Amino acid sequence: MILNQTTKSMTNDIQPKFTKHLGVFLICFLISIATQAQDKPTVIKEVNLIDVVKGKVIKNATVIIEGTKIKEVYTRKPKVPTEANIIEGKGKWLMPGMVDAHIHFFQSGGLYTRPDAIDLRKHWSYEKEQTEIKKRLPDLMKRYLRCGVTTIIDVGGPMTNYDIKKQYSQEAMAPNIMVTGPLISTYQPEAFKIKDPPIIKVNTPEEARALVQKQLPYKPDFIKIWYIARNAQMAEKNLPIIKATIEEAHKNNLKVTVHATQLNTAILAVKAGADILVHSIDDKAVSKEFIRLLKKNNVTYIPTLIVSANYLKTFTTSLDHHPQDLKFANPFFYNTLSDLKRLPNDLLSARIQGMRKSGMTPPMKNYVKRKDSVMAMNLKTLYKAGINVVAGTDAGNIGTLHASSYLQELEAMQRAGLTNLEVLKTATINAAEGFGRAKDHGSVSKGKVADLLLLNANPLEKLANLNQLQAVFRQGKIFKTHELLQETPEQVVQRQVNAYNARNIEEFLATYSEDVEIYNYPSNKISMKGRAKMRKVYGPMFKRAKHLHCKIVNRIRLGNKVVDRESVIFDPKRKPGRVIAVYTVEKGLISRVTFVR
Repeated sequence: MILNQTTKSMTNDIQPKFTKHLGVFLICFLISIATQAQDKPTVIKEVNLIDVVKGKVIKNATVIIEGTKIKEVYTRKPKVPTEANIIEGKGKWLMPGMVDAHIHFFQSGGLYTRPDAIDLRKHWSYEKEQTEIKKRLPDLMKRYLRCGVTTIIDVGGPMTNYDIKKQYSQEAMAPNIMVTGPLISTYQPEAFKIKDPPIIKVNTPEEARALVQKQLPYKPDFIKIWYIARNAQMAEKNLPIIKATIEEAHKNNLKVTVHATQLNTAILAVKAGADILVHSIDDKAVSKEFIRLLKKNNVTYIPTLIVSANYLKTFTTSLDHHPQDLKFANPFFYNTLSDLKRLPNDLLSARIQGMRKSGMTPPMKNYVKRKDSVMAMNLKTLYKAGINVVAGTDAGNIGTLHASSYLQELEAMQRAGLTNLEVLKTATINAAEGFGRAKDHGSVSKGKVADLLLLNANPLEKLANLNQLQAVFRQGKIFKTHELLQETPEQVVQRQVNAYNARNIEEFLATYSEDVEIYNYPSNKISMKGRAKMRKVYGPMFKRAKHLHCKIVNRIRLGNKVVDRESVIFDPKRKPGRVIAVYTVEKGLISRVTFVR
């Protein structure tokens, strides 16, 4: 009896311990299996590989990815591991992930992001703008990946830049990030005399050195100078500050990027030791002396062709509404660009009022055309001379939206005279070399980080084929296109509104399901069904109503439903129409709309 009780007691004592250990064992076993599955090499078989280093296409290449790196690239007789995740690459194109070498996190690309250019802080505070930007940073990261950009380089902003890099460098679904802190400047905009400013004016070489030193504990990837000079005398006067900044940065093994858009200031900056020029020379044709200097000092040149004109297009309400913006820009920030059409005059300076009223006048068009032609000419001259040219957008500035502006910049470079292959080199290997990352990035090569794009069409034939993205590899991890950007119902509805305001029937219909149903309340009778019917109704209206504009007065979000109170202008001489629209969004598309009139 005593023995039986003891045995029973021991059994009761052992049972929970055994069950606990068995549970732990099973969990470890399952994790082990999952880890082994993840650790399997990935093999991309028989793919058309774009070799940006040698400038050619390798057919039927096989690429093996192990962990975060490219283990091997076979051009014939591949040795495929027995256990591997196989991706059939036949009929597809593989290339390195691309780099936007000039962006700004502290700017949204929307209307309210640069109060030094257009001050609307009475309508939309700068603090509110920064809050919205921060809230949408995860979305920004995914949009870059969806556009094939696997590395983004922030060329100057507040000290919070370093926090952004630290946070998102740990995220799987985010690009590789390089940053610097505040622009060391020879000019201080009044609007940026704030706490943690993105731009800081220094008055002496000592102050410049101190600002470099201040950033060192945060481990900047480089240092940025804003070399603003309205005349040659000012450029010479500020040169000691430029020299001191560069000397201090180089002493700490940091490259220096310089904003210098005039030929004279650019020459002075390069002579002082600048490593990277982050904008085009736009005032005159580059000289032979300048080319010799760039070659001698191995300077990288980032043209940023589209950013300047986008300010003017926004202020004159003459946006191009490029399909990339309608499809891939953050729809909230893109929508703000059209706010200028309906803001009251008392919020606007006389200059902006005049630009809004006049639109893009012939003198303005001629100014843009002349400036664009100078930048295009200089880009082609420098590229053909062997200068390291790198693609960058200056995204975040007004009218130049994050991610969606990238293809537009590449297309501008192609129009300037570069071939598609040359453009892709500026977006990949040239960028890696310019920023000292060619050892690990920039090409599909053995030992490099597996940041890759798998495309369904050939970008060498047409740059727009970069949109034909099947998957992105980020540090060896594969993301299918549909995983990269899953918009909320509100984003889908806002994208629809943006396309409506752009009067772009294709992008407008692309937000609707094929069998969408449209109702009118209170009859609840169906008034329209299907995209085809919508095309017949909205297509002619878009062509006819030149001043068409929908403003969202207020919005309510209820699960997969979005309720908008809309004010719509068809004719500026008539009062806006008022309507309430209830949108139902399913699987990323608007499946039903009910209008309450």
